[in-house]
Amino acid sequence: MEIKTIGFIGTGVMGRSMAGHLIDAGFKLKVYNRTKEKASSLLDKGAVWAASPKEAADGVDLVISIVGYPQDVKEVWLGENGALQSMKQGSIGIDMTTSTPSLAKEMAAEGLKRGVTICDAPVTGGDVGARNGTLTILFGGSAKAFLDLEPVFKAMGKNYVRFGESGAGQYTKICNQIAIAAGMMSVCEAIITARKTGLDEELVLKTLSGGAAGSFSLSSYGPRILKGDFNPGFYVKHFVKDMKIAIDVAKECDLKLPGLELALKLYEKLIEQGDGDLGTQALFKLYLS
Repeated sequence: MEIKTIGFIGTGVMGRSMAGHLIDAGFKLKVYNRTKEKASSLLDKGAVWAASPKEAADGVDLVISIVGYPQDVKEVWLGENGALQSMKQGSIGIDMTTSTPSLAKEMAAEGLKRGVTICDAPVTGGDVGARNGTLTILFGGSAKAFLDLEPVFKAMGKNYVRFGESGAGQYTKICNQIAIAAGMMSVCEAIITARKTGLDEELVLKTLSGGAAGSFSLSSYGPRILKGDFNPGFYVKHFVKDMKIAIDVAKECDLKLPGLELALKLYEKLIEQGDGDLGTQALFKLYLS
């Protein structure tokens, strides 16, 4: 199946850049967002405004969503004005939100009843990856759909991998978030230790990033921490949502994940003090108190 037209739902920090790359790659887009102003740059580039997810999905070859929470995913796909209400037979849908594997499976089953293929493809790489078109895309769904979607994924990301059937992308993203949770704590603890021992923090970051301690969090978020820049590349409130999903899956698998549990407690403390709309690197603020 050749994909030419796309309905894109959700033009926030991540979605706006991702949709922009699709337009640049030659795809024709209809876009929907709860706040139209957040889609203005895409409309300026030639995207067509849709007044609802249902309208965005009407007649297009592919529907993409990247929204906030599982309840938002359910609403934009399965709600009264959801995308599944108007998708044409044989079209494809991909939810790129970090959501629950169970919802991904439910949506795939509902799509099957209507003759459409729904897949899950959450992403990792943050706002930098979205802007640069270098996201890693974690795919769960049919092998045929994955092949059909390759030109779309190439426009938005550098790596795209199929992990299995519906839900597999979400399970993989859970593994990713577990790794990030403990990693961000380590980054903050390394920086505060460098500060308290009188080291050149920038030199420490630069040097460690090239060694065994190197990581995306260290090299991408470490410099922001040094500048006191806690603006969101990925919201604290969304990371807490992701960690809670991971905790639920761990319970289903009879797993105990103490590192994840500690990270969740710390990030929930950030939300309690009103910092839920800051970026995940704002965890460093707790080490200053």
